[in-house]
Amino acid sequence: MFDICVTKCLVMRRGFLLDLGFCEYEPAWRLQLKLVELRSSSAILDTLLLVEHDHVFTLGRRASMDDIIVAKAPVFRVERGGGVTYHGPGQLVGYPIIDLSGMKLDIKHYVRKLENVLVKTVRRFNVEADIREGYPGVWVGEKKIASIGIAIRNWVTFHGFALNVNPDMSYFRCIRPCNMEPDVMVSLMEVLETPIKMEGVKEVLIKEFETEFGMNLSYFPSDLWKTISESVDLLQKVKCKNAYKLSF
Repeated sequence: MFDICVTKCLVMRRGFLLDLGFCEYEPAWRLQLKLVELRSSSAILDTLLLVEHDHVFTLGRRASMDDIIVAKAPVFRVERGGGVTYHGPGQLVGYPIIDLSGMKLDIKHYVRKLENVLVKTVRRFNVEADIREGYPGVWVGEKKIASIGIAIRNWVTFHGFALNVNPDMSYFRCIRPCNMEPDVMVSLMEVLETPIKMEGVKEVLIKEFETEFGMNLSYFPSDLWKTISESVDLLQKVKCKNAYKLSF
């Protein structure tokens, strides 16, 4: 048993965790692009970026403005696959910046790993969640609780997933999410019929991500984060949840 544990520890990859807390969409988008550039040149490790956004709609490559019923929030057209979706407070958004070639993963297996992370996270709250072939994301019965939409540049991933913890679900009624009816979406709070603390969900998800991807995440080095955030004009626009680990 001891030998098995030692072997498992030895093969764990190192990675960075960057928890932005609350951040508007556009600066976080710029940050993703910068991190992809740095990961492509091996200047940083694989990174899990977590964030809650202000209310926003994003259009993937298969979406059009016709998918927006009521423009109740700002709209961004982005590089990810899929249709239109909503992000807002109470939704846990994750942007893994991962070199797929280094992990020897193809796109299909990467998406499945993201789905596994989300399914296991939701199940930790005693909610039976599953996946559906042909419909990326995570489902609770006939309702979709988490969405996935990724982009890849130089085999480095960006964009990612969104888990509905306790957002204002009325915003989903303003769009046709991924070309589906607005009422297909559901939140963890709606399923459990009780408020859910974001920090608790985040803690579970981070652990499931580390397990699924065989990765040991540590906080970004303070000097590196300061340089990156300044380069994308982000330092004064967001308060990182791991700021106690950083010395600005």
